[in-house]
Amino acid sequence: MKTDYLYGTDYRIYQPENMYHFNSDTEFLGRMIEAENGDAVLDIGTCTGALLLYASLYTDNLTGIDLFEEVCVAARNNMAMNGVKAEIVCGRIQDYVHDPFDVIISNPPYFATKNDALKNENPYVLAARHEDYLPLDALFDSVKRLLKESGTFYMVHRASRMEEIIDAAQRHGLSLWTKRISFDKPGGREKACVLAFSMQKRKLVEYKPAYMNDRDSFAIKEAI
Repeated sequence: MKTDYLYGTDYRIYQPENMYHFNSDTEFLGRMIEAENGDAVLDIGTCTGALLLYASLYTDNLTGIDLFEEVCVAARNNMAMNGVKAEIVCGRIQDYVHDPFDVIISNPPYFATKNDALKNENPYVLAARHEDYLPLDALFDSVKRLLKESGTFYMVHRASRMEEIIDAAQRHGLSLWTKRISFDKPGGREKACVLAFSMQKRKLVEYKPAYMNDRDSFAIKEAI
């Protein structure tokens, strides 16, 4: 088990070797989250709790959900180690029942391949990377059901699937209102996108890009 710091915070996080580890995409999303003090925040697919720790910079009303009890235990331990209170629930988001949240966040599975030969045999990594347990439509079904009318859903995903994601959100009554893309370096390739959706139509805000080779750029939010 290794201990890492969440960049831009004073938090430490334990990451068991066999579980999915947070990465630059997690940090990219974490630095884009906005919430008000007291807002109820739900993290879908919380893994070891990195995004909940970022969200705790704004509010102490935190809930995370993950498929595996072992992963939930790791997340609970990370919350306790950092003095952060959060409810960690084990189960499928499709079955989860709760009052609507002000903010929902997710770093969902990125890959929709049906080729089993391309999938990781580790069940924790499989669930985090591949859509077997959480296809896009199931994700947006759950968000629509659990998000307040005035709430915001933040997600990070592959930039190459951005239009597909926006179309899926629209089918579920969610409108894009903020967008930011990360590149591997200035003038380089598109890597990830952070998208924010709401059930209320708002004027789209696009932010200047972030760069994966300059993590300080994640925190510089400047509208185009």
